[in-house]
Amino acid sequence: MSCTLKPLPIPGLMARVACLAATLVLATGAHAQQGGATKPAPGAFERAKEGAAAAPVLSSPLPAGAGTVVPSGSGAGYHSPNSPIAPLPQRNDVVPWSVLTDLSKKTTKDGILPVFNDAQKGMDKTTQRIQGFMVPLDAKPTQTHFILTSVPLTCSFCTPGGPESMVEVKAKTPVRYSLEPVVVEGKFTVLPNDPYGLYYRVVDAVPVK
Repeated sequence: MSCTLKPLPIPGLMARVACLAATLVLATGAHAQQGGATKPAPGAFERAKEGAAAAPVLSSPLPAGAGTVVPSGSGAGYHSPNSPIAPLPQRNDVVPWSVLTDLSKKTTKDGILPVFNDAQKGMDKTTQRIQGFMVPLDAKPTQTHFILTSVPLTCSFCTPGGPESMVEVKAKTPVRYSLEPVVVEGKFTVLPNDPYGLYYRVVDAVPVK
């Protein structure tokens, strides 16, 4: 399955990322059948067996006053407590997804564009650390060009976010693909009118433990 990243309007971008996620699911399933399945996080199956009444939670909480309605293709995305994949761990050395997703949007002749706030503009062209789940853009075991998302796209229980829940990464040092959360550090850039429909990019990135 080929999911080459090309300039697309935002709906097309989301479809392309969904294609990448489907490819990931197929690859993960094949890996499991070969006896190489990744061990689930401790307590994952216990959480999955809990009642369906459990409310979904954000991988990174939204700012105060942002409301509690579960978004579909917008915001940070929701990581269901029924997911066998653990949410992103709390870290004080990374940019919270709640900061990246706290933006408004405007409709123009070029499509739907982000309107960045002062905090986001202040991070432009500065060194930042981003934590997320990796979406590889090719089949290699190590990646130099990939996307980090706030919610794992291989999680069938989760609600993916919009473009504000994704960061394009161009790595200086190859990063090994993992189903576990990935942290990178590099030059962070905001993208007010990116042809790919992306809002954020990190270049010259290196992996961080």
